[in-house]
Amino acid sequence: MARDVSDTTPIGARSELVEWIASGEKPRGTWRLGTEHEKIPFYRADSAPVPYDGGRGIRALLEGIQERTGWAPIIEGNHPIGLADEAGGGAISLEPGGQFELSGAPLATLHDTARETAQHLADAKAVGESLGIGFLTLGMSPLWSRAETPVMPKARYRIMTDYMPKVGSLGLDMMYRTSTVQVNMDYASEADMVKKLRVSLALQPIATAIFANSPFTEGKPNGYLSMRSNIWLDTDRDRTGMMAFAFEDGFGYERYVDWALDVPMYFVKRDATYHDVAGASFRDLFAGKLAQLPGERATRSDWANHVSTLFPEVRLKRYLEMRGADVGNAEHIVALSAFWTGLLYDEAALDGAWDLVKSWSAEERERLRADVPKQALSAHIAGRSVQDVARDALALSHAGLQRRGYRDDSGRDETRHLTYAEEIVASGRTQAERLLELYHGAWNGSVLPAFKECVF
Repeated sequence: MARDVSDTTPIGARSELVEWIASGEKPRGTWRLGTEHEKIPFYRADSAPVPYDGGRGIRALLEGIQERTGWAPIIEGNHPIGLADEAGGGAISLEPGGQFELSGAPLATLHDTARETAQHLADAKAVGESLGIGFLTLGMSPLWSRAETPVMPKARYRIMTDYMPKVGSLGLDMMYRTSTVQVNMDYASEADMVKKLRVSLALQPIATAIFANSPFTEGKPNGYLSMRSNIWLDTDRDRTGMMAFAFEDGFGYERYVDWALDVPMYFVKRDATYHDVAGASFRDLFAGKLAQLPGERATRSDWANHVSTLFPEVRLKRYLEMRGADVGNAEHIVALSAFWTGLLYDEAALDGAWDLVKSWSAEERERLRADVPKQALSAHIAGRSVQDVARDALALSHAGLQRRGYRDDSGRDETRHLTYAEEIVASGRTQAERLLELYHGAWNGSVLPAFKECVF
């Protein structure tokens, strides 16, 4: 998230929280997709992590991209912590360990997404090369310990860093050493949101499997194909997971709001100050009874910022966020967006996807979520392999993209952006498995070649 929201309008009733989510509804003709992707920077000379400060640090990287693009700086204290494309709607932000994130603009087609991704990577690489910085196409830092990983100067991250060890054993690894790609999708109505949320929650482990790409930690195989996904299993159970309640009768905006109200807060922001209220209740802030800030009442900013600190496999804000995939190369990034666009933005594909998953029980979905980080396409659900389910889901997505009918300047439709994922599923071998073969073969038991071969 590039910057926290600033809207001091007081919240007077729970119904306003529901209306805030409902305000995200859009007619089909205005649906857009927004792709977010993180990448881990490193020094090309010695494969070392990149600190924030210094003449060749993250700050210098931000300042160089600002000069190149003209995007406006996002400042916290006296530190640039991101950039905003105030015309197009995109932004660059910093994750806790220096992961460099593009929050893409809302775009109409996957062709637009591919162009945006290519332009951003060209900008990042051009400035990075002048500083001796490269960027990894991996879902987790493959070499450095947590202690070796730099810390970005953002107040919300200091609060989260203090809180994470109280609620899980791997939250700090999530913050500082992982890197993801996600796509944000629109909905037309509450019923449309519910259907899309259920389909995408059930299929999120399938996406995790297809795009598994984080097999190394601290210089050796970690025993997983998506260690990033495994880390989320022990980060903070209050705010993560598969949201079984979303499949219950009567689920909708109100039920999601009630869940969000019960998730502990991290912070309350007033002016430029982040007040550490980690573990406190939003309901208390809503009622003006928050012990840490007596008399303060919730504002729209507080709600928007709080919702941004919930991390289920699919997050509902005023759009839906698909959160299950490791980052990879440019084709990988756009293929993730293609997978979900074909499934969720075509009615026949969405119906077919629901038919694919509707018989799965909550227990089966949870078991799949737990098995996929290690087994990926070899995991099973309801008597079928994930590879088989992924093949069906990709066929539905492919047909959905064909029916959308958006063509690029060469006359090609959006299905071309799905090829990367289709080839992985057809082969039965994830990118993580291919990297492990290299580690045990041509790389001679070292991850250092990843800093030359797994780069943008």
